[in-house]
Amino acid sequence: MQSERYQQIITGLKDGSIVPCLGYDVLRDVVAVEGGQPMPADSHSLIVAMNGGKPMSPKLMYEFSRAAMNVELKRGRRVVDNFLTRTYGETAWTRASLHDWLKTVRPPYVIDFNRDTQLQDSYADQPHTLIVGVARLGGTDYRFRLFEFREGAYVEIDPDAARPELPMLFKPVGTPRPKPHYVASDADYVDYITELMGGFAIPAFLKAYRKGRQYLLLGLPLDRDTERMLLADILYDAGEPAGWALMPLTRPVSARERNFCQRLNLQIIAADWAELLSATAG
Repeated sequence: MQSERYQQIITGLKDGSIVPCLGYDVLRDVVAVEGGQPMPADSHSLIVAMNGGKPMSPKLMYEFSRAAMNVELKRGRRVVDNFLTRTYGETAWTRASLHDWLKTVRPPYVIDFNRDTQLQDSYADQPHTLIVGVARLGGTDYRFRLFEFREGAYVEIDPDAARPELPMLFKPVGTPRPKPHYVASDADYVDYITELMGGFAIPAFLKAYRKGRQYLLLGLPLDRDTERMLLADILYDAGEPAGWALMPLTRPVSARERNFCQRLNLQIIAADWAELLSATAG
């Protein structure tokens, strides 16, 4: 029964009726090419890495955005940006099995809540549109930058020049490529989410495209307010049901997560994303 449901999901991913939403856990098998250390992707690992391998105070360890705000205030925003670019743009990493699998499925629209570039690498052999979340910009209400990948390089484009027929990669919290842009600190999230709620963080062509789509949450825990607030607006105008959230049995699903999924009409599947890959292998 589960295998049949997985096959239906794969069909939806391929034809674009189902949109994958990637969280930090899809990067759990990624390690540095030199040294073999795991990629810091979850909040705790990112804070420790940003702080030179040492944890910060318990209050700051609660969430990366809080720790990043503290570093920004004490040492400057450039320190946070340089750390993220060094981590995700300048360090060589092994490939995630989820990204290798996703490259074979080729969904026409992917939402990636991570800041690494592996999703972009998976589409580097074809033209595509990259939507990057940005925060605290002056002179504009928009909280995104648009790039089209053509002839092996990204070119920044205006919203009216976008081609919706191309695959779309949405990176709400940023990426180092082609230009480093990150939503990282508390101040970033306040600004970005405010404009997201106001409709200024998603281009018009994507708002039109997303109507009636369903979503598949992969490796995306919902135990923090930031992820829930981002999802609530990014998944606006979803289908019926809105989709599915794969939640592994290795940890209990919290009441907040269950209530959020119920409110958004996301059905929880008690399974790890690796089970989906195994069930559809070959």
